[in-house]
Amino acid sequence: MLTADPGVRWIAGQLVSLVALGLCVAGFASRRDDRLFVLLIAANVAFALQFALFRSWVAAAVTLLVVLRVVLVRRYYRHRLVMLAILAATAVVAWPTWQGWQDAPALAAGLAGTYGMFMLRGIAMRLWLALAASCWILSNALAGSIGGVTAESLILVTNLFTVYRLWRDRRRSV
Repeated sequence: MLTADPGVRWIAGQLVSLVALGLCVAGFASRRDDRLFVLLIAANVAFALQFALFRSWVAAAVTLLVVLRVVLVRRYYRHRLVMLAILAATAVVAWPTWQGWQDAPALAAGLAGTYGMFMLRGIAMRLWLALAASCWILSNALAGSIGGVTAESLILVTNLFTVYRLWRDRRRSV
């Protein structure tokens, strides 16, 4: 499918990004971190396929590592060595697929998301993931993904709204 007509690849990329959108919004709308992680695994498989369809190879490779990161962080939360291994792997997969400055936002997103997920929880984690989402918005825009920009923008807004809800709930319980 990756060698298909560019118009078909473009349409397929947009459709796949809409699937990822639904999964991410459902995850970030949840107040439960475990549900967020499970939905992020599925969404990032879709995002990796979308980036491959747009031939944005660094973004595709980093997104596949995001899937591994989400799986590992559930078992190795706050394990610095595992986090450092994922950070190093992110840099390593970016190196051979690097096409230029347009790949920097995907790399930054992978690094910020890795730190946030491994080292933080709750509001702090979601703020780091908001930074990562901002980088993914730019990466999607540079790849030409209308659906991806929309997905990541909605993820960012949903995530920030959930941060507000968590902050409000914490304030009420004090």
